[in-house]
Amino acid sequence: MTSVQTYTIVALCIYATAMAIIGCISYGKSKTLDGFLLGGRNVGAWATAFAYGTTYFSAVVFVGYAGNFGWNIGLGSIWIGVGNAVLGCLLSWLLFANKTRKMTKKLGARTMPDYFEKRYNSKGMKIFAAIIIFVFLVPYSAAVYKGLGSLFGAVFPGVEAWVWMLIIACLTAIYLVAGGYIATAYSDLIQGVIMIVGVVCLVIAVLTHGAVDGISGLFENLSKIPGDGEQLTNIWGGSSFKFLCFNIMLTSFGTWGLPQMIGKFYAVKDTAAIKRGTIISTIFCIVIGCGAYLIGSTSRLILGGTLPEGGIDAVIPSVLMQVLGGGTAGIILLAIIMILLLSASMSTLVSVVLTSASAVAVDLIPAVRKKETKSESQMLLTRLLCLAFIACSFIFATQNIPIIVNLMSFSWGVVSGCFIGPYIWGLFSKKTTKAGAYAGALSGLLVVGIATLVITLTSDFATAAKMSPEMGVSAMAVSLVIVPLVSAFTKVEDKQKVDEIFSCYDEE
Repeated sequence: MTSVQTYTIVALCIYATAMAIIGCISYGKSKTLDGFLLGGRNVGAWATAFAYGTTYFSAVVFVGYAGNFGWNIGLGSIWIGVGNAVLGCLLSWLLFANKTRKMTKKLGARTMPDYFEKRYNSKGMKIFAAIIIFVFLVPYSAAVYKGLGSLFGAVFPGVEAWVWMLIIACLTAIYLVAGGYIATAYSDLIQGVIMIVGVVCLVIAVLTHGAVDGISGLFENLSKIPGDGEQLTNIWGGSSFKFLCFNIMLTSFGTWGLPQMIGKFYAVKDTAAIKRGTIISTIFCIVIGCGAYLIGSTSRLILGGTLPEGGIDAVIPSVLMQVLGGGTAGIILLAIIMILLLSASMSTLVSVVLTSASAVAVDLIPAVRKKETKSESQMLLTRLLCLAFIACSFIFATQNIPIIVNLMSFSWGVVSGCFIGPYIWGLFSKKTTKAGAYAGALSGLLVVGIATLVITLTSDFATAAKMSPEMGVSAMAVSLVIVPLVSAFTKVEDKQKVDEIFSCYDEE
């Protein structure tokens, strides 16, 4: 066993022990459904802010996006990190956090489907939302497993990727099933600190590497790469400007409609915590987002312009091994970086799993059965479904099931495209009707579905998958426009009830 592997295993054992302890400690606070799903709506600023940030960024961002866009686009890819921090984080907190907290508390809503049912008095919308979450978020969690598997496979080439996926699945199950949301929130706080320290150290390491030679050297040396120098140093993305814009919009505005992100606002304890959390979360996203894409933009120089074996997904792991593979200090730092990427992915994974499990246990099954379900039964079912979804995601990731792999490409766009209009207009406008909300949700799904069908028939499915960012952004835009448009021509069913719901904004 090499020194890198030894230090990584030691760090992994320490990390796993800490997560297990957090899960056990949090068990006492997760015995009720509100406690398990929302931490009793009493989570502080730091825990909520870090939970939001760590859910936002997983190993897919580093291994997939930063490696891919940093290699092909260059320095312009850093704008994705800026957009994520300003649009996906800061603006989201400023516009939606307090209103979401107040309205969901007033409605007694625990999940996004639950919010739709109680805001629009529609069990059908609840069922529809729960199905969308289940179909598209479980495949997304499988993508997180795959990213981690390839990462650890680079450090442990003799160990099959599925072994690492299984270890990660077991660790996730232990602290999520035991402690619920409160365990994930406090573990996210620890994970967030690890991520910040790791990214800062890695940025320093890559910028001081001989092939990069600092910020000025980065620009100068990239510009000398034959054929691609102008592209890689163009701060606006050069020929990839349009592609860059769509990815910024998808990964930034997409968070406005994702239940695993919005759910963080349900649980924060008060307005003061939201004000502090806005600042903390934005700083976190600037450091992590911009740092990841800056690291990716140095990859061509550090790897000598040769794409490593394994392709784009192997870029960041290869950079890590190249920059940190020598010397005791570098090896220790590499172990920390590995835990950083594990932390980023696990926080995303548990949020997605908890969202998916609650959608089925709390929303879908009771709605289909059409009878009251005891809280204790829902608690047990939610825990069991968390285990089941973790297992399903693991299986999907290891088997490369074609339909699951295909759904991954559309997950963000479809889920956010369906939910963004009904969610946002439901918070801000009393005039939003059930018909308008339905139209917005269905239009988001139809935009992606029809576009995929047309492109597949005229070209092929691979082309449609590559255009998933454009489809996702279009779905979100259409949903936001359709909801108020249809609402203008339909009536609010119970104005008195809507007035009562909106009174929550005057209660503090």
